[in-house]
Amino acid sequence: MSLPDDVAEYLDKHPNSSAIVTEAVRARMQRGATTRAMLEAAGFAITDEGVAAWRGKLKPFTDEQRAEAKRFQAALEAGRLPEPR
Repeated sequence: MSLPDDVAEYLDKHPNSSAIVTEAVRARMQRGATTRAMLEAAGFAITDEGVAAWRGKLKPFTDEQRAEAKRFQAALEAGRLPEPR
């Protein structure tokens, strides 16, 4: 497994890095289970096949999309509506 330098440095400073990794992975697993339960409670039928299909359709944000989201958030936090582009 390869890790970004900052993460590797953080783990190197802790005597029980496996516990830190385990805790982080379990927290991520719990967030996924919570999201799934909330969606199912709202009436969505979640299947493993459907999740796999959407993973194939949804792509990570581009740098341009991230910048636009930050611009939009900054405008909202400043109490104004973002200007359309």
